Order: sequence, then C-alpha cells, then structure tokens
Amino acid sequence: MTLLNNIDGEPGLLAQRSPARKKREAGTRKLPVATISEFEGVRYLHLGQTPWVQGAMRLRKTRVIELEYVRRMMVWLLLHEPDRWADLHAVQLGLGAAALTRFCHTELKMCTTAVELNPQVIAACRQWFRLPPDSDPRLRVIEADAGAWVAEPEQAGTADVLNIDLYDHQAAAPVLDDDAFYAACHTLLADDGVLTVNLFGRNASFGRSARRIQAAFVPTGGQVWMLDPTDEHNTIVVALKGRGLPPAEVLAQRAGVIEARTGLKAREWLPMLKPVPVARASRARTAAASATPDAPAEVSTDPATVA
Repeated sequence: MTLLNNIDGEPGLLAQRSPARKKREAGTRKLPVATISEFEGVRYLHLGQTPWVQGAMRLRKTRVIELEYVRRMMVWLLLHEPDRWADLHAVQLGLGAAALTRFCHTELKMCTTAVELNPQVIAACRQWFRLPPDSDPRLRVIEADAGAWVAEPEQAGTADVLNIDLYDHQAAAPVLDDDAFYAACHTLLADDGVLTVNLFGRNASFGRSARRIQAAFVPTGGQVWMLDPTDEHNTIVVALKGRGLPPAEVLAQRAGVIEARTGLKAREWLPMLKPVPVARASRARTAAASATPDAPAEVSTDPATVA
C-alpha cells in the first residue's frame, strides 16, 4: 500500500463557504486530516491515520463507481423517469471521494451540489479524485455543516435527489442521525424527491435510524425501503417523499435503461429492495420498554431483522 498524504492548496479557497459553515468556525473542534493510500490500482481516502475507508477510485476506471455500497446509493435512478435525469438536482451530504458527485455531474449531466464540512476532504478530492472545478455552473461544492445547511429555509424543496453518507474518522455511527435532521432532509426534497442514506457503524442502531427516517417521511404519504446489506454491512435506506414505488414492470423497464446508459447493475437491485419492517421495530421497542434491570431485553441491531 502506498501512502499519498500531501494535499496541496489552501482548502478554504477551494469551495464556497455557506453561512452554516461560518457559524461553526468559532470553537469548532479540529477536523481530522485527509490522507490518501493506494493499493492494487485503487486510490482510497481516509480521515486521520485510521484504516476506515471514506471513499475510493480505481485509477484505470475513474468514471466507474468503485465501492458496492456507493453504487447502491444510485438506486434512486429507478424512482425517477430516465428522460428527466439531466433536469434533476442532486445533493450529496458528505463528499467522500466524490464518487457520487462526479457520477451525477459528469455521467448524468445533472445539476449537482455537494456539502462537506472538512476543507481537507474537498482539497483531496480536487487533487486526487478528479472532482471537477466549480467553474462549471452545474456544480457547487459547499464547505458547510450539513445539518445546518439542510435546515436553511432557502434550501427547502430544492433537491430532487439527496444522498447522505456522513461518517467521521472512526466510522462508528452517522454524525447526523436525529429526528430534526431527517425532518430537514424531508423539507429539502422536492415533492417527488428521493433520499438514499448509507447506514453503517459499529455502534449504530439500524432500527433507530430507520425509525427516524420513517417518522420524517411516512406521515406525509411517503414510503421507506431498504436494500439488502452489502458484504461489508452497509445498508442503503431509500425514502420517497409523498409517494410509493412505481409498479414492478416500470422498475424492471427502468433497470434495463439504467444498465444500458450507466453500466450500473440495476437489475440486481430489484430483488434486494424491501420495505423496512415496521412491525419488527415496534416489537423491539416493546421488548426494550418492558425489560427489567436484571433481565435486559436482547434487541438485535442486525438490519436484516430490525427496522
């Protein structure tokens, strides 16, 4: 493995700074340094000296999304008409190695906004991961706190697609995962918008996170679905604002279009797509509430069994 740790440039000048970022500057804890490694033809982004991967890019196939869970975050393509993709606005909270941002902007020709708190991550993506410059009017990379940015009133209803992948250098749990955050994400989306969020973490409860997403989307007529976990235990949750899934025949037709136009193996997503099992989540909450201190309830956090 080769380490490539020199990040050039003054990070603060590499992206727009929103009011949400400026409010956090005073007294903000020091953010981890972005570090780069390469192994067997793949370049990886890390935060600090931890082995946890924040993103990846295959050097000979830079236009391809390298990580399986990131490819699955593109499942929203099944939920919008292919003829409309280029007219949609995609937002990513958490830049990672810019795989989703590059793909939406470059391959799908979408208007794309990425919100990233750490200026070193932005600098690393410019230098090492082929993130296009902001000179393109279809691309904005904003240095800001994602939670504060989504709550700005002027952002309401501006996103057709929202991808969330927010983990710190320890990758223990999502850094934004409360009811207020998911409610703001719901408000950010247009009326037929789609959210995809990566849920992964050694200390995170999938069920708790999924219930919060349901609380934000289901009361207004939306639905919340999930894909099967990857081998690395990343589970992608999909939330639709104000609507449900299209009919099965429409999904199958769109999957063929996705494969032909993007190379993503969208047909594989169809049998993976399942409703988040609300009843199991309810039983888990009941068991936890009725447990005594001497005999605590055993509540599974396996996303395959708890929502």
